[in-house]
Amino acid sequence: MGGKQKTLVMLAGIALAAGLTSPAFGSGAAHSPAPATAATRSGTSVVEWNRELITILGDPKAQPATVQPTRSFALLQAAEYDAVVSITRSGPAYAFSVSAPRGARADAAADQAAHDVLVALYPAERAGVDRRLSSQLSAIPDGPDKQSGMTVGAAVARRLISLRSHDGSSAKPLRFRPGGKAGDYRPTPPDFPTPVFTDWGSVKPFVLTSGHQFRPAAPPAVSSAAYATALNEVKSLGSKTSTIRTPDQTAAAKFWAAAPVWNVWNQIAQNLVTSRNASLDQAVKVFARLDLSLADTTIAMYDAKYAYRVWRPVTALRLGGTHYNPHIVGDPHWTPLLTTAPDPSYPSAHAALSQAAATTLTGFYGARHHFAVTSKGTTRTYAGFQDAATEAWLSRTWSGQHTSIDNRAGQQLGTQVAGFVADHL
Repeated sequence: MGGKQKTLVMLAGIALAAGLTSPAFGSGAAHSPAPATAATRSGTSVVEWNRELITILGDPKAQPATVQPTRSFALLQAAEYDAVVSITRSGPAYAFSVSAPRGARADAAADQAAHDVLVALYPAERAGVDRRLSSQLSAIPDGPDKQSGMTVGAAVARRLISLRSHDGSSAKPLRFRPGGKAGDYRPTPPDFPTPVFTDWGSVKPFVLTSGHQFRPAAPPAVSSAAYATALNEVKSLGSKTSTIRTPDQTAAAKFWAAAPVWNVWNQIAQNLVTSRNASLDQAVKVFARLDLSLADTTIAMYDAKYAYRVWRPVTALRLGGTHYNPHIVGDPHWTPLLTTAPDPSYPSAHAALSQAAATTLTGFYGARHHFAVTSKGTTRTYAGFQDAATEAWLSRTWSGQHTSIDNRAGQQLGTQVAGFVADHL
């Protein structure tokens, strides 16, 4: 049985077990079309809920540090998507559909679904989320159609949260034990933090069949010439005192490290949906495909990181004097431009996530699309999504975080995951 068929069988089984009314996404079952009201109503509310989540996540105490934020984005956007298509029948459901009477308001369904997911995930934020819902619903005329839409949204959110309640995301992370051989990951200076997402690769994916479905091949040995070439590039370009890194490369390195990379790509999507005056139907599709891709890429990326446990450039260079590779000259004082993230090097998260996002958005808007994105007060412009993704992964070499080996593996992984998600949604 192929990967797509396995996924469909798995999700169909889940749906039947939950007593849902329609098959899982990707089903070929025919639907009786309802009026396509979501094709003309604005997608602005979808953008507002996405912004609401980013605001919530701005509080480091909003959720446990062991829960990856991409999971929350996927739940939010999948709920809005399924709430809308339960009414419009404009596409296959992601997980399931619920019955909706003719005339039910899809925008009310999306708002209620978004609200209920965020309250379930962040109960301490309920007051602000309630205010957001009241504001959104106030623009929809009262009546049975509005109420029917709200009922649909609440049902979708409740069932989706239940579906993901035992996905492994709340499990206590495995205790990390650093290795002692050349190439083994170990905590990095200056603070030597303990890795957090040691078992996130075991979390149940949203669309993939497993976290290791697209696991990249093992990287070259740290004793190889290929590794020496890649590491020496980081040594010269990524050093805090580099004399060959350009001012723009330094600016790009700091830009892509200033905010979580999934936030940046969601903000890019927000700007696209807003500037294109996207309909509700189009908006939920863009965000669902983007954030399901980012969530599953994150799971797959952590699976690979902890399968291979490759040390970071700062460790490799500071231990270069141990002569594990004759083509590397160590420097016990080498320091990267930016502080190293607390997880193994291979593959690069920025490369994987940015490539997944660029692949997804290119599928909706085309390869050449001029846009600007602002992060922490700095704005950068791009001629296309791939240009932004490429800069994002190159920035990790310029900042001393990753080798080109890490980046290429991440780029491949993100492309594969996004393509798989697009085929199923």
